[in-house]
Amino acid sequence: MSVDVLLGLQWGDEGKGKIVDYLAPKYDVVTRFQGGPNAGHSLEFDGHKHVLHQIPSGIFRDGIKNVIGNGVVLDPVIFKKEIEGLDKFNLDFKPNLYISKKTQIILPTHKLIDAASERAKGEQKIGSTLKGIGPTYQDKIGRFGLRVGDILTKNFKEKYDNLVKRHLGILKFYDYPADNLQELEAAFFKALEFLKTFNLSDSEYLINGYLNENKSVLAEGAQGSLLDVDFGSYPFVTSSNTMTAGACTGLGVAPQKIKEVYGIFKAYCTRVGSGPFPTELHDATGERLRAEGSEFGATTGRPRRCGWLDLPALNYAIILNGVTQLFITKVDVLNNFDTINVCVGYQLEDGTETKELPYDLCDETVVPIYKSFKGWKQEVNATSFEDFPTELKEYLSFIEDQVKVPITLVSVGPDRTETILK
Repeated sequence: MSVDVLLGLQWGDEGKGKIVDYLAPKYDVVTRFQGGPNAGHSLEFDGHKHVLHQIPSGIFRDGIKNVIGNGVVLDPVIFKKEIEGLDKFNLDFKPNLYISKKTQIILPTHKLIDAASERAKGEQKIGSTLKGIGPTYQDKIGRFGLRVGDILTKNFKEKYDNLVKRHLGILKFYDYPADNLQELEAAFFKALEFLKTFNLSDSEYLINGYLNENKSVLAEGAQGSLLDVDFGSYPFVTSSNTMTAGACTGLGVAPQKIKEVYGIFKAYCTRVGSGPFPTELHDATGERLRAEGSEFGATTGRPRRCGWLDLPALNYAIILNGVTQLFITKVDVLNNFDTINVCVGYQLEDGTETKELPYDLCDETVVPIYKSFKGWKQEVNATSFEDFPTELKEYLSFIEDQVKVPITLVSVGPDRTETILK
C-alpha cells in the first residue's frame, strides 16, 4: 500500500484536525510527521470540541493505529495532560498509540530559551508559541538533542544534565531567569515515567511493515505550507518542513510510497503571530471574518489575522507539495457576505504584476490584485456539490481553474457531519 499525505496549504489553522478525523475510517494507520505542541488540531462531534496538540487525530476512531513519527518534537508534560484529558471518553487507545524512539524531547529549558530568545528580538519577534519548538529543533540539527529512546538508557540523567548545563549558559547570555526550573523539572520527570508506559517503537520499521502488509497510512501534517522552514515566509516560519517531503523524512518512508496529497485551505486566509500577509484586512471586514470564523488560536488563544483568499500563495503551496486533491474548509464563514474577494496576483513596487510569490515578502511590498465574486447569502445545507448555491459553485470553479487541481471536499461547518465529498 501507499501513504496519503494531508497538509495545510496556508499559514496553518486550515481545519486539518476535522478532516483527518473525517477521513480516518478509510485508513488503518494515522501518523504525525512534524511539529509539536504548537499545533492545535480541532475536532467537533457529538456536541463536543476536542483540541489535539501532539496526538494524531485518528485517536477517536476505534481500531486505528496512531503513530507519532520521528520528525515530531514531543513535550512529555503536555503529552501527559493530553492523554489524561482523553480519559473521560473511555477510549481504549493506548494499545494503538505508538511513539517513535527517534522523536526529539522538549526539555523545560527549551521553553525558557524560547521565551528568552523571543524577548531579545523585541519588535522583530517571530510570534513563537513559546512551547520550546525552535530550540528543540536547533538542538536536533546541532546534534545536542535528546530523543524519546534515550529515556530508556542507563545514562539518561547524565545526558540530560549535560544538555541542561549548556542551556543554562544560553540563558545566562540572555540574562533570563531559570528560578522555576526545579519546579518544571519535577513535572517533566514525572511525565517521562508516564511516557515509558506507552509503545515506544522504531516507527520507521513499524510504518514500512504496515505498508508491506497492505495497510493504508495517512500522514497528518501540522502548521501550514507557508510556514515551512525552507519555503515559507522566512524568518517568520516554524522550525520544521511542513511540506509533503517532510512526511518522508518525518516518518522514514521513501518518496515513491506517497500517493495522494490532500491539500487543505480555508475559503479565506488567516495567520497567527508576526510575518507578511499580503491580503490581510485591517478593517471591519477583517474583524467580521474573525468573529464569523471564531478565529482564535487553538493552542495560544491569540486572535488570528484575517484576509481574503490568496491564489498566488495557494498555487505556490500546491506546486511544492504535489497536491492531487483540494479540500476547502470554513465555507460557511462566508455565508452572509455580499461580496467575496480573491487575490489573483500582486502588483510589485516597480509597478509590474506577477502571479508568483516574491523571494522575500518581508522586504518586498506587494499590493494584492483582487477579483470580486457575488456572495451566496444563504446557509449551505446541501448534501452534494450539485445542490450548492450557484454563486458558491462559481467561486469553487474559479479556484479550480486557476490552480488546476480539483476541489473534492467542502466543509460547510465544524462538525464531522458537515462535510461534503464530490
